[in-house]
Amino acid sequence: MDILNAINDAILFLDGYLGSHIYFIILLLGVGLFFTLYLGFPQIRYFGQATRIVRGKYTKKDAPGDTSHFAALSTALSGTVGTGNIGGVALAIFLGGPAALFWMWITAFLGMTTKFVEVTLSHKYREKTADGTMAGGPMYFMEKKLNMKWLAVLFALATIVSSIGSGNMPQINNIAESMNDTFQIPNWITGAVLAVLLAMVIIGGIKRIAKVAERVVPFMAVVYVIGAILVIAYNYQNILPSFQAIFSSIFSGSAAIGGFLGASFAYAMDRGINRGLFSNEAGQGSAPIAHAAAKGDEPASEGMVSLLEPFIDTILICTLTGLVILSSGVWTEKHQNQFDRADMQFIVGDYSDKNEDDVSKLFKHLDAKSEDSGNISDFTGSIAVQDGKPISNGYTLLNARSIAEEVMYTDKNGQAMTGEIIVKDGRLVDTSIVVNGKSLIHSVKLTAKAFTKGVMGENGKYIVSLGLLLFAFTTAIAWSYYGDRAATYLFGPSAVMPYRVVYVGLFFLASVIDATIIWNLAYVTVALMTIPNLIGILLLHKDMKQTVAEYWTNFRANKSD
Repeated sequence: MDILNAINDAILFLDGYLGSHIYFIILLLGVGLFFTLYLGFPQIRYFGQATRIVRGKYTKKDAPGDTSHFAALSTALSGTVGTGNIGGVALAIFLGGPAALFWMWITAFLGMTTKFVEVTLSHKYREKTADGTMAGGPMYFMEKKLNMKWLAVLFALATIVSSIGSGNMPQINNIAESMNDTFQIPNWITGAVLAVLLAMVIIGGIKRIAKVAERVVPFMAVVYVIGAILVIAYNYQNILPSFQAIFSSIFSGSAAIGGFLGASFAYAMDRGINRGLFSNEAGQGSAPIAHAAAKGDEPASEGMVSLLEPFIDTILICTLTGLVILSSGVWTEKHQNQFDRADMQFIVGDYSDKNEDDVSKLFKHLDAKSEDSGNISDFTGSIAVQDGKPISNGYTLLNARSIAEEVMYTDKNGQAMTGEIIVKDGRLVDTSIVVNGKSLIHSVKLTAKAFTKGVMGENGKYIVSLGLLLFAFTTAIAWSYYGDRAATYLFGPSAVMPYRVVYVGLFFLASVIDATIIWNLAYVTVALMTIPNLIGILLLHKDMKQTVAEYWTNFRANKSD
């Protein structure tokens, strides 16, 4: 087994005890539901107030802080609106079927309250650093209010890890893949150019980051939304069937259709919730770090601004992406592509997705929540190849959770192979072999393909490339700030520059690594950061309720003056 497969297997093992475990789902949704009921549905009652605050209606020019409400919202959105909205939605549907989108909505609705709580508390317990800027985040209320320094340190360490694992690496990986697919630009060139630009921006700190975010985020959102609406409108006859597919499979799981081999209820819920969290970051504790820099002396006021983020990010933008994918029908179709090593698996036996019994066995094999593997085992042996085409029987190649077709094996120079290739435990032994063929596709490739099924035709993929470039790059910028605030908390201001050097270096490295490994790493790092944050805000539920009550008392008093 080569090192990349070993790393991927280790990451999946950790994920089984973190983001993919049932306790994580219960904790994430449970905390959101608790605060929704405890605070009386603030995501509905305070929505109008939030829009007025972000427009600057109640802004005081002399209020403490470094940025405006709008700049803080834009910075936080730049950290959340990224690959999760373009590649993450596609990955959720690819894994869990249409129902995954429903669970993303549930995560977002409850997440609006969770975000309100975590931002309010972080803003309340922020502090001014030696250089005069504001610093805040869950680590500050964990230490100052809860007197749990160990939890604060754990969260800060997780923030540094997550800034790289979810805020950095998935962004450049997806940008590089998109630039390669659309413009045939080698991944390493995209990685190198954007790494230089990233370094130039993040050296300027929060004020420069906020200035870039408040200019880029609104523009990129408008362009992407218009492009998505054009595709959905072109496939208008599939809009109602798309919603039917979502709601009909919520509790039953998605049936096999086309190259899609089906997904269980548990798997759809798990992937939808996990992707929803990756997209809007509600409960992760990241956005509070950006909002802590906002000008204002009322913590609940900034919290209300933040509840708009899951609404914009998931309920609006992710829904549009999901409808583009579902209405275009590309999620069930096999497409010509180059196979990632982490997506490939050779299994014993000849299987067909036209055979119901075979589909049933493969469904069980691919469903990570099933205890029944479908009695399918990994293939070990040699495969005869002539002019790039396999001529052996007794095995089936799965790629991207589908049966691969029209497979071609070439060397690293693109020359068709003739001879034998060796497979061990379901994996190619020679890591230099390049495999192409038809299979399902996922992540950004799937969204880009869906955007070509509209009035723009093949030009639609340029909308995805442009949107991803801007979305994902600004996400990486915002997450560098989250990481350097955590580094400052743990080790002081002197740790910021070494952190930034490592951050930029890994940003470049991730541009040439398999997308599947990068996404699986993101699952783990998101959970590492989310668990301590949810525990922290839950312990401060009484403090939160009192803070909200004080806000409304002061608001009414100032209004009557």
